[in-house]
Amino acid sequence: MPQLSAHTAQQTALSADALNLLKRLIATPSFSREEEHTAELIAAFFLEKQIPFERLRYNIWAKNRHFDPAKPTILLNSHHDTVKPNKSWTLDPFNPLERDGKLFGLGSNDAGGCLVSLIATFVYFYDRPDMAYNLMLAASAEEEISGRDGLELLLPELPPISFAIVGEPTEMQLAIAEKGLLVLDCTAHGISGHAARDEGDNAIYKAIQDINWLITYQFPKVSPTLGPVKLSVTIINAGTQHNVVPDTCTFTIDARVTEQYTLEEVIETIQANIQSDVKPRSIRLKPSSIPADHPIVKAGVALGRHTYGSPTTSDQAVLNCPSLKCGPGHSGRSHSADEFIYLHEIEEGVDGYIRMLEQIL
Repeated sequence: MPQLSAHTAQQTALSADALNLLKRLIATPSFSREEEHTAELIAAFFLEKQIPFERLRYNIWAKNRHFDPAKPTILLNSHHDTVKPNKSWTLDPFNPLERDGKLFGLGSNDAGGCLVSLIATFVYFYDRPDMAYNLMLAASAEEEISGRDGLELLLPELPPISFAIVGEPTEMQLAIAEKGLLVLDCTAHGISGHAARDEGDNAIYKAIQDINWLITYQFPKVSPTLGPVKLSVTIINAGTQHNVVPDTCTFTIDARVTEQYTLEEVIETIQANIQSDVKPRSIRLKPSSIPADHPIVKAGVALGRHTYGSPTTSDQAVLNCPSLKCGPGHSGRSHSADEFIYLHEIEEGVDGYIRMLEQIL
């Protein structure tokens, strides 16, 4: 058998380390806001590798050995929290089971495989003295609930970031844009009256007029990667009894916003065109993107990856820098019963991240 090169041997060892860490993470429950023990596992991994790290609540981050404040910094980020297992699981979600070339377990695909692959990549480059960029690894909490004590809490503690690679399952394809999320609570106002007589002003009918506008309106600017802004009415409530004309009707809009608009612009457009009161729950989860000609995107394309726009929301939403979403695993397995990741996907994740970064570092 031919001897492995030092380069390949190191990556093989790092992939094995990544797999072992992932198994320990799966075996340790880490629901959002309950990530203390997985944070301890990641900290222990860095201690074992003799890599200094810092911790803020359940977020762990580390810098490369030769960090130079004069150089731009690349952030490698993924999360270690998980959703709760649904009732359709047939396996133990906390038992990291290897079978048929797969690793089963809660968080294996979303986003444990991405996280451990990024950690292995960070370790690979940690000692390199001659890089054009600094590297920083952040294992963050509360991503699954878009919580404020995850990456958003950590960002003020970090140096300026030139761009970020956010690890989410994309089959190592390049999500160069991601829709932002805007949730709007709306209230249509009418006048109460008796349903049997011609009294009152039905708030439901006013809400229907507004909802019809939401159904038919199209924002004129369309994203080349994400398509149009998407507005969906997902909740509606009105009325107390059958013979009373309701004086209020509440409904909720789920707005998926592209990089063509700010969240504030979308709110202003809706407020100007419907009668109902409009109250945003939050304007934190912004659309994000990275130019198609950015060096890290070109590096991925050179490896045969394709670019696309992602409809789902991740920790990219709280970043204020260009960011690329990319990682091993398949988005369709996320939050599913008997979640798994293929073993070869972890190896390909480590190799893919390293090969992309080598072209620019």
